[in-house]
Amino acid sequence: MYNFDVEKPGTIAEAATAMGVEDAQALGGGQTLIPTLKQRLASPSKLVSLSSVTEMRGIAKEGDSLRIGGATTHATVAADGSYPALSALASNIGDPAVRNRGTIGGSLANNDPAACYPAAALASGATIVTNSREIAADDYFQGMFDTALDEGEIITAVKFPIPQAANYQKFVQPASRFALVGVFVAKLADGVRVAVTGTSNEGVFRWTEAEGALSTDFSASALDGLSVPPDNMITDLHGSATYRAHLVKVMTGRAVTAAS
Repeated sequence: MYNFDVEKPGTIAEAATAMGVEDAQALGGGQTLIPTLKQRLASPSKLVSLSSVTEMRGIAKEGDSLRIGGATTHATVAADGSYPALSALASNIGDPAVRNRGTIGGSLANNDPAACYPAAALASGATIVTNSREIAADDYFQGMFDTALDEGEIITAVKFPIPQAANYQKFVQPASRFALVGVFVAKLADGVRVAVTGTSNEGVFRWTEAEGALSTDFSASALDGLSVPPDNMITDLHGSATYRAHLVKVMTGRAVTAAS
């Protein structure tokens, strides 16, 4: 580690001001950032802890949507139950220590290619709320570890439309508890959305071919004859690109069956 300043603002406005310092880095639950600092892969001049910003914590149902504060922990999302598929997803992130420290805003800001929340946000058609604007999920995710966030911008909340039916299926990489392949399927009033995590070198993505088929026939059999090209899929010691592409279809079918 190395020397840096730590600031704990009490409001979103104070946090935004603190983030105005060059090389400042927001700190949510620290489940990604702290190991990164220990490995000297990042060297911010200041950490801005968001744990004391109470207006960024909590869950509220607003009509047919759910608003989740950016500093809300995975454990809180798991216990809520207002959006069952999202709560089930949160309950299987990491281990109890991770779930009680990690936050939804931190996960989405980091946009790890194997994280679970990006698939939920993209499949649900969520809106990412920051201290300065609102960003549709389709515009927010821009590649591996890359998002539409500007320098110093903070995720203050995430708004999830609650689908008619939804399910998340995760093929777990047992050592890390990240998704080797994760598929979130959401049936909304205007059609079905399918988002895939853990597989692509470009990060989370929508499987649009499956979306079209499932919007016509919301059953696993609608996927017959479809396949995901292995091009640009991740290949590592846990699985080849071809294996991951195969799993995408398998997990999508399971998600549809479970959602039905």
